Amino acid sequence: MVDHSMDTEGQASNNEQGDKSGHQRRAPLILLNVILMALGNTGGPLLVRLYFRCGGKRRWLSSWLGTAGWPVILVALFCSYLRCRLSGRHTELFFITPRLVLSCAAVGLLTGTDDFLYVYGLSFLPVSTSALLVSTQLAFTALFSFLILKQRFTAYSINAVGLLTVGAAILGLHVRSDRPENETRKEYYVGFALTLAAAALYGLILPLVELMYAKAKQAITYTLVLEMQLAIGIFASSFCMGGMLLNKDFQAIPEEAKEFGLGEMRYYLVLVCSAVFWQFFFLGTVGVIFCVNTLLAGVLIAVFIPVTELLGVVFLGERFSSEKGMALVLALWGLASYSYGEYRQSEKEKEEKAALDHRNVQIA
Repeated sequence: MVDHSMDTEGQASNNEQGDKSGHQRRAPLILLNVILMALGNTGGPLLVRLYFRCGGKRRWLSSWLGTAGWPVILVALFCSYLRCRLSGRHTELFFITPRLVLSCAAVGLLTGTDDFLYVYGLSFLPVSTSALLVSTQLAFTALFSFLILKQRFTAYSINAVGLLTVGAAILGLHVRSDRPENETRKEYYVGFALTLAAAALYGLILPLVELMYAKAKQAITYTLVLEMQLAIGIFASSFCMGGMLLNKDFQAIPEEAKEFGLGEMRYYLVLVCSAVFWQFFFLGTVGVIFCVNTLLAGVLIAVFIPVTELLGVVFLGERFSSEKGMALVLALWGLASYSYGEYRQSEKEKEEKAALDHRNVQIA
């Protein structure tokens, strides 16, 4: 009996060590995805706003750039496939199933719609204001995670939702100090509403991606995650390309390039860099969801808000009003509350799991 108990304890200890070593092995991958998120989450909005400030008018084109960088994923997939071949392991050319492709198509269409809403809103708003409004996606992520993934609300998450809502309301009530000089009050409010709608839709997309992982009925490897993101990017960019064709954006690009405020060559450079940076963002986001969870992805998006605001003030000369500062403080307060609540919840779950393992050992 004693020997059997010691074996069980050893197995439990080995499982804990396996979990720790698994997290340690994933640490470089988590760090890489966080860096990609940081680059995309700060550089993407700046480049979109720069495009519109310097004379760009094609919203479908700018939306298409949000996911048009999907060929970048082919490079990562090729490296993964080559690594498996060189190590002598047999690997399938594609892991994604037809069922997952259909799910990715649905998420891709939602992503394309979200891209258009976000770009349309940003065409009327300063990037610093847009960043603050996008922070409300944390509240929407919490709501949809509760509805779709059955993740519980806590006092901390409810507090965060309230703070983010108040911050958005402050921005909406102080239009005069924030509205760009060449835009009307109506245009500002249209941009405001569309950016909030984009935040809500993205708050829905994140739990849907995690739900796809849970319902996949196959091992979720990073290669499969890349293939899924590739499919999402293709469907999203195809949706936006349809809008471009209807709006005749392709025919208008050469003329718009000639009239661009920074010059023709820099016009194309802005477009290419925009596509690459947004792809960094999407790759980093799905990577964080794969390695950790949806909630961390939402928190990280909110973390980069002050960085995006600072870059908007420095590089685009945007005003930073007292109302915007108050909204930023509320957003960071909400983020801190949400993060602390998630930390407390994870610690509680670890303690409950440890207590259960201990009881199982005693029974054995």
